[in-house]
Amino acid sequence: MTSDQNHQDGQPDPGTVEAMANAAQDIGEFIRSQRLSAKVSLRQLAERAGVSNPYLSQIERGLRKPSADVLSQIAKGLRVSAEVLYVRAGILEARPASPVRDALLADSSISERQKQMLLEIYDSFRRENAQDDADGSPAASVAEVLAADSAETVRD
Repeated sequence: MTSDQNHQDGQPDPGTVEAMANAAQDIGEFIRSQRLSAKVSLRQLAERAGVSNPYLSQIERGLRKPSADVLSQIAKGLRVSAEVLYVRAGILEARPASPVRDALLADSSISERQKQMLLEIYDSFRRENAQDDADGSPAASVAEVLAADSAETVRD
């Protein structure tokens, strides 16, 4: 029997319950550490995130596991990437480390929407270049792209 299955009595496997409790505790501790680092009170973050103070307290103590929507609201309140919270909560799998991705996610001067758009563009370029490498055709250099763009601008 896998840990995802129920016991014959209809109760979840204790291993599954424990894993869920650990995930809730981990995300709660992470949110609390981020909140303290940002020097934001529990009440301030609850207000920014649009959740009740007691609910946020329960999340931080690992008593409640927040939904993706609530995590997104908390991320905005903390000015961190929602993706970071999703990974910590086990909603998303961690992506391979990338200094560009890390820098974008850490930049507090752009919105979450802008970060996601930039990451999508960045990922699409990486996929395109990986495909070009697999096909044996070289990816265009920055100079070639800029030259083509300049030529197009002159024609307009």
